[in-house]
Order: sequence, then structure tokens, then C-alpha cells
Amino acid sequence: MTLTRRELLTGAGTLGTLTVLPASAWGQDAGAAAFPVTIEHIYGTTVIPEEPVRVVAAGFNDSDYALAFGLVPVGVRDFIGPFPEETRPWAQAALGGAEPVKVSGPDGELNFERVAVLRPDLILAYSYLDEAEYETLAQIAPTLVETEDGALWQRHTLDTGRALGQPERARELVAEAAAQFVRAIEEHPEFEGTVAAIQFGDAETGFFLLEPTDPRFGFFASLGFEAPEQTGEVSRERVDLLDQGGVLIVFGATREAFADEPLFQGLAAVREGRVAYLGGFETEFAGAVGFDSPLSLPYALDLAVPVLAAALDGDPSTSTPT
Repeated sequence: MTLTRRELLTGAGTLGTLTVLPASAWGQDAGAAAFPVTIEHIYGTTVIPEEPVRVVAAGFNDSDYALAFGLVPVGVRDFIGPFPEETRPWAQAALGGAEPVKVSGPDGELNFERVAVLRPDLILAYSYLDEAEYETLAQIAPTLVETEDGALWQRHTLDTGRALGQPERARELVAEAAAQFVRAIEEHPEFEGTVAAIQFGDAETGFFLLEPTDPRFGFFASLGFEAPEQTGEVSRERVDLLDQGGVLIVFGATREAFADEPLFQGLAAVREGRVAYLGGFETEFAGAVGFDSPLSLPYALDLAVPVLAAALDGDPSTSTPT
């Protein structure tokens, strides 16, 4: 039996490079929210004795996940890159004007003393945490890390819901965000099966096609786009690889960044208006995809879908979201 894309998003299987949890797993995670809660993960087992109240978001995007459940973290880690995460619009209502303490330095490295001073009863550090860091955090408070290597936003949401005693709300959040992707696919069936070559960064950093294993490609895969046959670093002699017959997406740079690049301007995709410029790494779109949360992904869709649709229409005036 062949599953439809709606079934894949809301049911079971894989969607492009984006792993989608089976509905049966959602049901298991929606059990009674009784404490203590025991969660097995890549570094062992964490026991959360009672409902958390003081939560530190020690992962780069965990603050969004706490906020999605109505809990404002007492401490947060700085987001990677130039995007000003303090003002991210999808989180402002949930923050309610709160300004959590930063528990990392300018380089993004965790400051364990700052974490300890906040006296958390739960630390969310779902991704990009090595085992030594986990062991240090676990001595401060129960710490949640990935429950499977490479887990994406659905699993992250369900695991956070279990840790916070809100498994049913976790199911709702996953379903609500997935429904936004389904709606975009239904409104734009032309996305389905179209090859998306994603130029990552500007011409100064070199030509590079985002690889399908990169979590950020999952955003586009979940809209039905397919990865090109060749990805990764592209030499100037093979700049033709940026146009593999579908849409060329520029992620991390503006239209102006390529205006004086003759090799880029000579591509058929550029001449035919098949380019979607999604802006630099400081933009709200880049931030929303980077946070990769049930709060940010619908916001990213609102920004990207009109631009992608215009590019597939061959509209040379394809705009850049802010």
C-alpha cells in the first residue's frame, strides 16, 4: 500500500528525509501524566520525580518547546547564528514579556554555574549536547536529551510533553503543526516531487547545495520537494549543478548577494525566474527553520510558501521574506 503525503505527515513512515512517528507511538506517549516519569535516551535514563516548575532550556532551541507547553524557562541558551532570537515573533505571546536568564556565553558555550544558580527542577537539552555535558547537567537536575539519535521536531515535542506531564498536549501540538504542512501541500500540489536545489549561503562563502541529511532540508522535504542527485560543495566549474531541473532555493543570502555573480546569473533557473530567495541567516525565516519547533514551523511556512509558489510559476519578481 502506498501512503499519501497526508498519511505520512500525520501517521507513519518517512516523508522525504523527514522521519515521521507512527500514530501508535503518539498513543503510547499520551498515557497518564503521573509522576515520576522515566525517560530513556541516548545517554541513559532520566527520572523526573514531580511536575517541573523551574525549567532551564540548555539546548539551542529548547526554549520554544517549553513555551509551546505554556511554561516560560527560567534560563535559556543563546541561539546559534546572527538571528536575534529574543525578538522572534512566534514566541512573544508565550513569553509574555519575560526575559529568561542567559545560561551561555557569547560563544554559545554553556555556563554550568549559571544553570545551577537558577535551581532548575528540569533541564531541557535535547540536541547538540555531548555526553560529558550531559553528565554535568544531570548532577544539577534531571536532564532530557534525545531519546533517539537524530530525532526531529515530532519526537522532540512528544518527549518534552512527557517530561512536563502534558503528553496529550504534545499530541495536539504535533497534529496542529503537521496540519499546516498538509494544508500547504494541498494548496500547492506543484511542490510534490519537484527537485529543490538549495544554495546555502552566499557567493563569498562558495557554492554549496544543502544536503538531504541536514535537518533544515527536512522543512522542504516535508512540503514534497525532493533532493537533487548531487549535493554538497559545488566548484565554480560545476555551477550548473545549482539548476537540476526544478526550483533553485537560496537560503542564507539575498537576491542582491548574487546580483554581480556572472556564473549564477547565467543559470537557466535565474533567467526563467525559478529561484526562491529566502533571505540571509539573520532573517525570521532562517530563525524559524533553525528553531524547528511546533511554534516556529508554521511561521516559517507562512513566509516561505508564497515565495516557493512564485518561483515555480517562473515569476521573476520572486520576493524575499523578512
